[in-house]
Amino acid sequence: MQKDELLRCNEIIKKNNIEFIDLKCIDLSGRLHHITLPCYPGILEKLLKEGVGFDGSSYGFRKVENSDMILTPDLSTSVIDPFRVENVLSFYSNVILTDDERSPFSQDGRLLAKKTEKLLLETTGADKSMWGPEFEFYIFSNVEYDTRTATSYYKVEHAEEFYKKAYHAANPFDVYDDFRDEASKLLKRFGIDVKYHHHEVGERGQQEIETYFNDLLTTGDNIVTTKYALFNLARQKNLFITFMPKPMYMQSGNGMHLHMFITKNGKNMFYEKGTYGNIGQLGMYFIGGMLKHAPALSAFTNPSTNSYKRLVPGYEAPVALTFGQGNRASAIRIPKYVSNPDEARFEYRPPDATANPYLCLCAMLLAGIDGVVNKIDPVKEGYGPYDKNFFENQEDTFIHFLPRNLNEALDALHADNDFLKRDNIFSDELLSQWVKIKEEEIMSIGTMPHPFEFKMYFNL
Repeated sequence: MQKDELLRCNEIIKKNNIEFIDLKCIDLSGRLHHITLPCYPGILEKLLKEGVGFDGSSYGFRKVENSDMILTPDLSTSVIDPFRVENVLSFYSNVILTDDERSPFSQDGRLLAKKTEKLLLETTGADKSMWGPEFEFYIFSNVEYDTRTATSYYKVEHAEEFYKKAYHAANPFDVYDDFRDEASKLLKRFGIDVKYHHHEVGERGQQEIETYFNDLLTTGDNIVTTKYALFNLARQKNLFITFMPKPMYMQSGNGMHLHMFITKNGKNMFYEKGTYGNIGQLGMYFIGGMLKHAPALSAFTNPSTNSYKRLVPGYEAPVALTFGQGNRASAIRIPKYVSNPDEARFEYRPPDATANPYLCLCAMLLAGIDGVVNKIDPVKEGYGPYDKNFFENQEDTFIHFLPRNLNEALDALHADNDFLKRDNIFSDELLSQWVKIKEEEIMSIGTMPHPFEFKMYFNL
């Protein structure tokens, strides 16, 4: 298989006069990095055998005193990068240790994706989990922000301003429909198929692009690629985009809702005609596992301090640990409009794009697997189904909700992480490193005076 991929990639190099090879990889937090090498005959063979060294401590992977690591290309991810002036062939990378065996790095998100899919097969018989992300983001015409010892501010300028009902707004008031058209064509060049795009609820330039289903590893790669493509396209047009969960006060937040189901030999294993939402018992166990572990999952699905400015009641925020058909206040929504048995599914609504996509998807799948292994029935556990507005039905005060901040999410992860460590997919070392990074973020923002505090307290 690798020989076939190598032959294919070498043909691409020859046919397109490729001058550079680019290796891409995200750090533990989810930020993209890359290294570029001049192309010459035999370079792919050399990279597969030897890789290229890098400083793992700068990726958040290792300590400074033991930080040498290796990147090798995953040849199946090859794509000619449309944002480079020269002809550059780009690959996502595998992260390798420098031991004598050249062992795969256990915290590499792409490796975790492969291991989690393998566990899915062993525990459920499913050969794939299928994922369909929704990308919500804002487009601004100008953005300024700064934080120093004696100043802290942000300012966004937007070309759009609706009073209400910006959802599916039409041109000419939808200013960025052409941008989304171009973005969709661009994503196609990266091998990502767009299902549709539209203006979102936010009245100051909120957009949405939804892509088609793919397996876990490919979806993780596609999330990274989509952000890369949109950031670069915006830069070319002197626009500013953000996936921040809550970039503006009193405006709708940006989520990254994830639709999912599992398959065996191409057949949807969640589908059972005539059941609630046409989701059978296996799918219900998945729902049960994800809702049971949702507070701990939040540490990976909503891993920023800004995430919890979005996850508040209102704004269609999915804060209730419940499931229901068409209920956007629930953490899990079963779409009512799905009629194709091949796409019977549920949507997990809390995640946002500040997540490391590989860790986010793996954690969600492990929670679902735990639901299957332990037969966690969401109906018996009291998670639903709910097809009403909880906030208008005070008798439902027993309903549990997502954490209110990142601190609470980390506390939940500390109390509930065994499901992540099944088959040692999330190691203690990875969990410890993740918590350390997130606690540093909490401390950074917790000790910085906020501009709104001046408004509240300066003259008190």
